Formats: sequence, structure tokens, C-alpha cells
Amino acid sequence: MASPPHHHTARGFRNNYVGSVTKSLGEVLCWQIQRVRAGLPPAPRVPTPSQTADLEFIERNARPPDMVPAVTWIGHASALVQADGLNVLTDPIFSRRASPLRFMGPARAQPPGLRLDELPHIDVVVISHNHYDHLDRDSIRSLSRQPGGAPLFLAPLGLKAWLLALHIENAVELDWWQHHVHGGVDFHCTPAQHWSARSVHDRNRTLWCAWSVLGADCHWFFSGDTGYSRDFADTRRQFASRQSAAQGGGFDLALIAIGACLPRWFMGLQHVDLPEAVQVHLDLGAKRSLGVHWGTFSLSDEPLDQPIHELAAARIEKGVTEAEFFIVPIGATRRIAPRSASGTPGT
Repeated sequence: MASPPHHHTARGFRNNYVGSVTKSLGEVLCWQIQRVRAGLPPAPRVPTPSQTADLEFIERNARPPDMVPAVTWIGHASALVQADGLNVLTDPIFSRRASPLRFMGPARAQPPGLRLDELPHIDVVVISHNHYDHLDRDSIRSLSRQPGGAPLFLAPLGLKAWLLALHIENAVELDWWQHHVHGGVDFHCTPAQHWSARSVHDRNRTLWCAWSVLGADCHWFFSGDTGYSRDFADTRRQFASRQSAAQGGGFDLALIAIGACLPRWFMGLQHVDLPEAVQVHLDLGAKRSLGVHWGTFSLSDEPLDQPIHELAAARIEKGVTEAEFFIVPIGATRRIAPRSASGTPGT
């Protein structure tokens, strides 16, 4: 019998390059006491930018014959990616709170850039892990009941049972480096450095992941939540045979989480900071990256508007231009040049 993969344990899963990234109860209490004493997080200097979504374009672009690669930031880690004939949602959360309770927990600073009833028919939902700000029960249930039939839900190992408990059967769970083809597009479950839990009793019982999605018109990547690790250089090597210059190059778009990063002594192994996020972009060999997972829910010690003021310095430090690593307002759509015209930044 073959040995289980390195990241499998007797009770669940672990990371590739570090063991557990979570903190003890004592460390959690220490962090909470420190942030209360220091009055953290500070109030943002400016509101998270938002704009009215271009619903006419999104609806027109939802039809496969007319579709061009495009991404619309809905807020937090939720984005609508339209490419290769598929409408794909990442970690959808449309609820007011990222919490198991509807009356308490982190509340949205800005409404979603698209309402559930404004979405086109969703073909695929990709889930990175089971934390409440990434796996929202009400949003998942609503999507499963969309007119025209439920989307396909793709999730890391262990989450299909959670979906089945909601009577969602159109679901596939994958281990790291496994993939599933839907509509001619390859959805690869790839490693990230994080953890999972929805209660005090199920820590790391289900897997966490990033997603690498490879289609004819667009190769795109979604980090989920992650600390910095060699996993992203590994991902670039994994797909090198499909991303040569002659084949259109590396990822046309990477969605990289850039929020919930302070204090570093607590968050450093589980969430990248801004310079590390730009380094992930470089490690992946992505042509362009969109910073997500910020400005929506206050989850840590930095202000919600930190990327607005500090991303430019992180880019300069790494020699990356704004065209290569950018942020957009909630509700904004960014079109991406298809691979047949690779190397030209999207508009």
C-alpha cells in the first residue's frame, strides 16, 4: 500500500513547509489584549473604494460565444471570473457578517459589488477552505438554488460532506495536485499555507488550497488564504510545461489575498503581508495580479485601507509595476487580454 501524501496526517492535514500555523489559546488571548490596549485596528483614512458594477457588460459577457476574460471584484475573497465560456465564483460571501452567527461577528464595511440576484448563471464555485469569511452557508445555499440549476462546487478534501449536509450533490472534492475538467477547463487544487476549522473541535480536519485554472483563453490563479511559502514556486514549476512563452506564458491573472496580515507575530505564517503578496506574484510568474481579501471585513490589526496607502511601496521594493499588481474598487471589472494576445495588460 502506498504511503499517504506528506500533508496528510492521522487526524487531518498539515502544510508542506511548516507544521501548524495556528496559535495557542494563550497566544490568541495575548493578541486580543494587546489590540484592545492599543486601540487596534485604527480607523481607515478613506472608505474602501466601490463603484456600480457594469451589469450590462457582465451579463453580455456571460454568454460563451461573446465571452472575453474578465474579473469583477465582489469584495473580500469573492470574485467573478468570466473566461473560457464559464462564469466562476471564488469563495463567495454575500452575507452581512463573516460569522457563524447572524447577529454578531465581523460585519461588512461595504456591500457586495454584485448582489446574488445580479449574478449571471454561475457554472462553477471554487472554495479554498472552510473559514467563515470564505465558506458562507447562506451564500452557498442560495447559489445552489439559482435558476437553471446548481453550479458545480469544487472544494478541497473533506468539504464534500459539508456540502452534502446542505443537500448539494453537484460537488467534487480534490487533494493537492489533483484536478477536475469542467467545460474543457482544468481546475487544479494546488497547495497553500494555511489551516482550517469551523469550531474548536475540527482544526485541520479538512484541507485548504489555492486554485490554478487553465483554459484556452485564460490561465488564472486564486490564492485563497495563505502565508508565504515555496508552494507558489512549486506551482509555477508544476505548470511550466503548459506555460512556455510559445504557449502564452504564465498565469494571465492571479487573485492574491493581501489583507488580515497584522500583527506579524500572530498572522505571519497564515496570511501574507503586502511585500510577500507581491513576491507570490513573482514566484508564480503571473503576468498580472489583483489584490483581494481586503477592505471588506476587519479581521486583524491593520486598517481596512492599508493596501491603498502601502501597496505602491511593496511593488517598488520588488520592482513590480502597478499594471502588474493592482487593486480595484469593489464592483469594478477588469478585462484581461486572452492568451492569443498574451503579454498585453488588460484594460
